Amino acid sequence: MKEKARNWGRGLFSEAALALMVAGLLFLVGCGGLPRTRLDPESQEFYDIAQMIMSREEAKIFRLLPDAESRKEFIKEFWEKRDPFPDTPKNEFKDEFMARIIYADQRFKEGGKGRNTDRGRIYIFMGPPDKFEEIFTHEDTSVRGSVIYWYYYNYNLGIEFVDEKGTGQYRIRRYEGDFFEAMDILKLGGAFGPDNIFKRRVVKFQLDYDKKEKKITIVLPAKDLNFSEDEQGVFYVDLDFVFYLYDRTGKKIGKYTENRVFKATIQEYPDLKEVPFHFNLELPEGKGYIDVTISGRGEKSGRIRRLFEIK
Repeated sequence: MKEKARNWGRGLFSEAALALMVAGLLFLVGCGGLPRTRLDPESQEFYDIAQMIMSREEAKIFRLLPDAESRKEFIKEFWEKRDPFPDTPKNEFKDEFMARIIYADQRFKEGGKGRNTDRGRIYIFMGPPDKFEEIFTHEDTSVRGSVIYWYYYNYNLGIEFVDEKGTGQYRIRRYEGDFFEAMDILKLGGAFGPDNIFKRRVVKFQLDYDKKEKKITIVLPAKDLNFSEDEQGVFYVDLDFVFYLYDRTGKKIGKYTENRVFKATIQEYPDLKEVPFHFNLELPEGKGYIDVTISGRGEKSGRIRRLFEIK
């Protein structure tokens, strides 16, 4: 990615792609409309903030919950699933996310809450940019105010904000890089914690269910795992799996925790492509949801997560 906006190269997204990105941001704020059930004050306060990082499946589940008690349990587990250090009193993910909300509301005042502005949303998802530029003198006659550039080196991402009317209201005009990866990382809870066991912060692993045998198989790509090696030269990964099960109404019907260690010999390791794990677990009949969190143990910690709809 080139740093100077005047030299943005081939990776620059088209207007159609930009519109898609902005639509995605608006979805995260609207999240499919207001919940169907009238919310109690605590649930409404949570929803107003957390809808930004809810997955589609989580939004469906939350909107289906019938009472304050079930929503209270959902809220507790919503943050629990994103806690990078569950053995400590603090939830670092929640603390950082709330700090970003507060900063965005205070910093990006453009006629409403800062979290609803383009710059505010980007800040909440990605934090402060690695590099900031503001150009007041430019040759773009369509922009009366300044042009701002934010650069995020970890994502190879640059974003251009423009104040077209000179009123201090900035919108995203174009960007270069993988913005959607950053959104996925935050929604799944992988932005603020350690990521040592997983080479990528978003791993789109596979889950299959054998209804007859009542068995779940999860397959992780070997290339996305950081293996340890023991004294005998055996390569291994030590992982904790947490399964949250919900029926089609959003009601939680179970939570299960399993530990698995996968080992490969020095002969097997170079050609290893997939790492399968098997679990004896019965899913609900009919439609429902299964939320899977996978965490590393010991020094190589880190966490990945996916939520599947059962059809």
